[in-house]
Amino acid sequence: MTAPVFILSDQTLEPSGAAASASTGTPLVLTGSEARHAVVVRRLRVAERVDLVDGAGLRLICEVTEPGAGGVKDRLGVRVVERCEEPAAPLRLTLVQALAKGGRDERAVETATEVGVEEVLPWQADRCVSVWNGPKATRGRARWRAAAREAAKQSRRARVPQVAGPRDTTALAAWTREAVRGGGAVLVLHEEATAPIAGAALPEPGEGGTSPVVAVIVGPEGGISAEETALLEEAGAQAVRLGPHVMRTASAGPIALAILAQRAGLWG
Repeated sequence: MTAPVFILSDQTLEPSGAAASASTGTPLVLTGSEARHAVVVRRLRVAERVDLVDGAGLRLICEVTEPGAGGVKDRLGVRVVERCEEPAAPLRLTLVQALAKGGRDERAVETATEVGVEEVLPWQADRCVSVWNGPKATRGRARWRAAAREAAKQSRRARVPQVAGPRDTTALAAWTREAVRGGGAVLVLHEEATAPIAGAALPEPGEGGTSPVVAVIVGPEGGISAEETALLEEAGAQAVRLGPHVMRTASAGPIALAILAQRAGLWG
């Protein structure tokens, strides 16, 4: 059975800041909601394996020493068995997801996280029925972050995708321009495109540890307007066809990212 993963922070790990220097044999205590889930829901027992990750590549492979440390259900005592620093992927998979109703956009974020996406950008496209304004934007971004966090734990990732603030089409075009100038590739999924995604040019891994962006832009279920497509292509994006059928906004992005991850050797 694969070990469960829980996310640590300086606020939920004792001693505070211990993750930076923890090594084999170091005793630690995880606190808060993550520890409560481990103790109450997962019912972890002494000597069982558990992985603690910081969401940025650090993985502490641990052995449970005291579930409910000190008799408190939101404390999990562990001992570090191995410390692993997982490097960033050579290409930075990015999902630009148009806002959608019915939680379809959150499902896209969740599945894309399982695929290996590193960054998610919410897009307020012209034909989006859902609109993020003011407090609604804050709540929407929080929901997407929660979806990415939980999906990262479920898929045993040491890295949790970043969720950026929402962008309109003008801001997205500016982001696209910068990504392409930095050596990245931005692909717009469009049912009328003639170029297949399998033939899209992908960047080579950058030098000095940099990771060029490989992004897919997914429109709302009402489709991307001709004006939006033209603006994004002018900024350097490539319009590509995902397949012979039109897919829902919840599935198009993750499927496209999976194809690109396989092509780029990220699943090798």
